[in-house]
Amino acid sequence: MLQNKTIDIMQTLSREFYLRDAVTVARELLGKRLVRFVTDLENSKKSSRTISPFTSGIIVETEAYAGWNDKACHSYKHESPRSNHRTNIMFDKGGMAYVYLIYGMYNCFNVVANIAGNPEAVLIRALEPQDGIEIMKQRQQYRYNKSEKNEISEISEKSDKSKIKRLCNGPGKLCIAMGITLNDYGKDLCGNEIFITEGIEIPPNNIIATPRINVDYAEEAADFPYRFVIRDNQFISTRKFI
Repeated sequence: MLQNKTIDIMQTLSREFYLRDAVTVARELLGKRLVRFVTDLENSKKSSRTISPFTSGIIVETEAYAGWNDKACHSYKHESPRSNHRTNIMFDKGGMAYVYLIYGMYNCFNVVANIAGNPEAVLIRALEPQDGIEIMKQRQQYRYNKSEKNEISEISEKSDKSKIKRLCNGPGKLCIAMGITLNDYGKDLCGNEIFITEGIEIPPNNIIATPRINVDYAEEAADFPYRFVIRDNQFISTRKFI
């Protein structure tokens, strides 16, 4: 399990980090730490436990979506922003949050990449939980019916690694655990509410590139090696293609 238990806001990634192509950003986001401060609403809830004022996780799996010429990318063939279209934030400068809904149920968190006008983004697919694990569990339990028997509800009963790794091992799960919603669409990741900091250095030989997940519709782009994972990490979403 990766270890880096302190948060230094001064180590927040600079704007320049994001103003590069999505493939480069996706690869270099591995090992960085996604941080989300607890909202006032969550702070107001009664709890018998002392909880962290923030949740965080090390980024262990990403996917790059490379804009106009990438058939798997939401902005494929989009020459400019469209009226009230979800992809409009992708035309902004790198370092903005692009959050969208899939299957009418789950949010996906993406980091806008490249300079303004080049609509690229990086999907964060999995995190290794670090801070605020108790509140991650609470968010999961609130999201799922507490009376239902499911793998998430079992986390509160036995917090071993095999259960904790299920908190953020998928794009929908990590949004629930981190409290990321559609209200975060367009937020600046260079701000102080939701942001990414330096984390763990990942040697290049510990990074694996594979095709992306669930993009079979994208024809030849389905085979692009734009998914990046940390070798042998137990918190990734799937071992497909590895």
